[in-house]
Amino acid sequence: MIESFKKVKIDVRALNVWFYKKHVLKDLSMRFRTNAVTSIMGPSGCGKTTLIRSLNRMNEVLKGSRTEGEVLVDGENVYDSDIDVFELRRRVGMVFQKPNPFPKSIFENVAFGLRIQGMNKRDQLEERIMVSLRRAGLWDEVKDRMEESALTLSGGQQQRLCIARALAVEPEVILMDEPTSALDPAATARIETLIRELAKDYTVVIVTHNMQQAARVSDLTAFLYIGELIEYSPTPDIFENPQNVLTEKYITGEFG
Repeated sequence: MIESFKKVKIDVRALNVWFYKKHVLKDLSMRFRTNAVTSIMGPSGCGKTTLIRSLNRMNEVLKGSRTEGEVLVDGENVYDSDIDVFELRRRVGMVFQKPNPFPKSIFENVAFGLRIQGMNKRDQLEERIMVSLRRAGLWDEVKDRMEESALTLSGGQQQRLCIARALAVEPEVILMDEPTSALDPAATARIETLIRELAKDYTVVIVTHNMQQAARVSDLTAFLYIGELIEYSPTPDIFENPQNVLTEKYITGEFG
């Protein structure tokens, strides 16, 4: 594995998640590497979304959830009782499957998290918002429209706006739950290019049903099946030389 992948950002140890009596993740252990794009793939209902929502304790907002095991971010277990969950979710941000801009201006969408943190000076907000929109590849398209409603943007632009909103609070990890599933091919290509760019500065974890997307954007790929981690390797190895028969059957289309 190449040098840049050697540092571990998130270390998941014996993670189990239940929703009421349903055992969704089963003794799952894996490590997410710093400044790498990791794709999580597998058939519907295998636990992909539950896994990434475990990394910043988002499952806790759902009724009936229970978690056992450890998720260490930079060596600190996020499930310790003294963890500041708000700060955790700033450090480990999330972009959802369907773009979810607020019914506010483009400016106020990106400013939202910053205002919660107490930043209200206009010049400070403008600088951070500009940087975030540039990183999300959206600045040139909206710089003269900042007071317009975010809902006037196209679907692809809305998703990049949501990425900018996540970036504005300066996270260390960006979780993406099927971020292109609602987008057309052109918008999908822009998001995929953006994901590769973001990995220069962030650790990126992406859930995808699209195996071609995983092959295009990710450095490492994990295959989940019925709540268990079946295989986790550098992406070329997963697609060219899978070590588990279930992985091979999945990527060749025998099931899914």
